[in-house]
Amino acid sequence: MSDPTVGRHTPMGATLVPGGATFRTWAPNARAVHLATDHRATEDWSRWTPCTKTLLTPLGDGTWAGFMPGMGEGDPYLFWIQGPEGGSEGFKRDPYARELGTHPPFPDCPCLIRPAHDYPWHDAQWRPPAFHELILYQLHVGVFWGANPEAPHYGKFLDVVARIPYLRALGVTAIQLLPIQEYDDDFGLGYAGLDYFSPEMVYQVEDQAELAQHLAVVNGLLTEHGHAPLALADLVSGPNQLKCLIDLCHLNGMAVILDLVFNHAGGGFGDRSLYYYDRQPWGDDNRSLYFTDKGWAGGKVFAYWQDPVRQFLIDNALFFLGEYRADGIRYYEVTVIHEHGGDRFCRDLAATVRHVKPEAIQIAEYWKWDRAFPVTPLPDGLGFDAALGDGLRDALRGMLAEASRGADAHVHLDRVAEALPPPPGFPAAWTVVQCLENHDVVRWDYDAHAPRAPRVPAVADPSHPHSWYGRSRARVATALLLCAPGIPMLFMGQEILEARPWHDDIRFWSQFLIGWGEVEHVRARHDFLRFVQDLVALRRHHPALAAKGVRVPQVHERDRVLVLHRWVEGEGRDVVVVPSLNEQALEHYPVTLPWPGEWREVFNSDVYDPFPNIAPVGNFGAVHADPAPGFAYPFAARMRLPANGVLVLAR
Repeated sequence: MSDPTVGRHTPMGATLVPGGATFRTWAPNARAVHLATDHRATEDWSRWTPCTKTLLTPLGDGTWAGFMPGMGEGDPYLFWIQGPEGGSEGFKRDPYARELGTHPPFPDCPCLIRPAHDYPWHDAQWRPPAFHELILYQLHVGVFWGANPEAPHYGKFLDVVARIPYLRALGVTAIQLLPIQEYDDDFGLGYAGLDYFSPEMVYQVEDQAELAQHLAVVNGLLTEHGHAPLALADLVSGPNQLKCLIDLCHLNGMAVILDLVFNHAGGGFGDRSLYYYDRQPWGDDNRSLYFTDKGWAGGKVFAYWQDPVRQFLIDNALFFLGEYRADGIRYYEVTVIHEHGGDRFCRDLAATVRHVKPEAIQIAEYWKWDRAFPVTPLPDGLGFDAALGDGLRDALRGMLAEASRGADAHVHLDRVAEALPPPPGFPAAWTVVQCLENHDVVRWDYDAHAPRAPRVPAVADPSHPHSWYGRSRARVATALLLCAPGIPMLFMGQEILEARPWHDDIRFWSQFLIGWGEVEHVRARHDFLRFVQDLVALRRHHPALAAKGVRVPQVHERDRVLVLHRWVEGEGRDVVVVPSLNEQALEHYPVTLPWPGEWREVFNSDVYDPFPNIAPVGNFGAVHADPAPGFAYPFAARMRLPANGVLVLAR
């Protein structure tokens, strides 16, 4: 194991080099670290015993390294770590392992050696969208597929590939995957990760016949874009299946944002995990090397005061942005990192990622009172690009709940008006990520036997979500989301008027799978999908909707009408959005406008119920603004506003 070419320059983990592979791991308190590679060992590797030939060399910085000749791609390995006096000894999985084997199954599985660059990428011409042009679609790999509700199966990376044409037609510019790092158990949200560099094994396809079926779909998409087909061998490894998904998303004009969990790891720790990695004595979790004694969500908070721990997490972010060519990161619960002394880590992380890949967006989840802190530039803030917001979400969901109480209920549109501009302190309009639904908000809570919060149509009409009231009010809220400042995000199924909550465990909650099969034969779902497709296209076509210019010049709560003005600073290209939650159509309604003359009616939500509605309530394609004193702007047009509808005007 001793080799003069191995030293502190050796990469962490396993790295293929000419003639074999190098290995390096951090175990500062270990008395000895061995490399186990014996293929003749029994299934649980119980016959393997350490010897001088397997001993790694201590490098004096807390790491151990060595070279093993003859090692090749796909070969299994584990580390055997002997802790300090009073500690333990035994196998550990490599924290930097690129892939885990499946025989024996997790958590007793070995790590597999994989090269960093063996997938044949096709995205050389890919350029991610500018941050302000992002339209996100959040999905969970395991349940996005939906499958046959009579025989549900957990989705795979390659199942998501099969839905790329659907996502492309929807028009979103990026998909945001819930965490895909290896976690304990066969079902989960992904927020209890254990092996940070290894894609979740349950999302991978091993069966060769099944893999061949996926290969046909993959090659169909490649042929569509003029590329040569892949061979089956190109998709055998799990990492390549995730890379294939990202590659094909890029070919189809969509960025991929990964959700990385740097505030904690686990639970579900096993003896071979990175918990107590250098096998110090049990009893005080501050000796668990990577972690502190502070808990979060059943796991343990990282020890940000340790330089190698911070480096491990920064390496992980760079790994997915580099080897997997991800286009951005959503950092889970930065609030917890901040509250446990991790501000320096956040600043180092944000600055390093920006230096290495400035085109990759960094989105922080942060819920303390000082919401702008993570997007405030250094040194006063954490320096991330964007942060999640809930002000507009809560205002729009509150608006729907009030409207659902009937025509005479008071709807606080003033709260919506206040929530439409960016939150205080945010440096740019696009730096807040806006949504109506996400994985947290509409997830089924099995302890409460109810969803945490209803999905949008169920808020709009709790008694009958797909009624005219439910779907028309849902159109109003969705239009405001996609016309508001910020980066809009849709949650899987939202675009087809999904009213059921969701859950990640299909063994017990398969009734919550997304109703993809209903889209074609349920008119309400089909028409709403067309509505969202056209609304997304509207946002992409009109730069004002992604710009920073925003004002709400008119709010009339009795009439349930609001006017939203968007424009491009220095250019104009104005767009005016007029939503109405009045349950009756309004005739000759005065709407204030910033400029005189003709305004084109470029979008009318009444067209979509049913689609195509041959007699929508509207203005025959245009309105005319004339001088009108007494309004916020010096001009106004008298318009026909559809009941529970939205009109969009442009010059």
